[in-house]
Amino acid sequence: MNEVPAAPAPKAADKILDVARDLFYREGIRAIGVDEIVRRAGVTKPSLYRTFPSKDELAASYLRKYDLEFWERFDEAVDAHPGNPRAQIVAFLTRVGKRTQKPDYRGCGMTNAAVEYPEHGHPARVVSENNKVELRRRLRAMAAAMGAGDSDTLGDGLLLLIEGAYISGQLFGLGGPAASVARNADLLIEASLKK
Repeated sequence: MNEVPAAPAPKAADKILDVARDLFYREGIRAIGVDEIVRRAGVTKPSLYRTFPSKDELAASYLRKYDLEFWERFDEAVDAHPGNPRAQIVAFLTRVGKRTQKPDYRGCGMTNAAVEYPEHGHPARVVSENNKVELRRRLRAMAAAMGAGDSDTLGDGLLLLIEGAYISGQLFGLGGPAASVARNADLLIEASLKK
């Protein structure tokens, strides 16, 4: 009988980051202290500080991981509709709309971090800003690829819809306006392409 080797136990750094990600997303970065993270991760403070020199760096690491996952979801929608930026955007926003209807939805971790850290240059703020700048760039490029007469305005309008879905999903939850973000984006695209 062949035994499957047990998966290696997660490293302390992975445990810390997983616990921080969950707590930071649900409760907010500033609301959660290092003591709570190490307690829930079952590690010591020195373990945390060997990998993350500060809570600010831990927050930035959480957001870098969040950023990778965000772009994976975005790219899945793009890959599902090659050469069709309108369908790509609608597919991405359909998934956003569905996520906003979940009871534990807390919006976009990037947006939340930008609100929590208004000071420019803060490590968490920098990661958040870079994500939003890249999203804006991509949406504007996709609007141009659709042939929009004013692609920058359409791209920015789509970004505003997305950000609005993130916050209204938290405010209204199930049955709220965020559920229709994809339909509203498609209407905005249609209106922009008619000009």
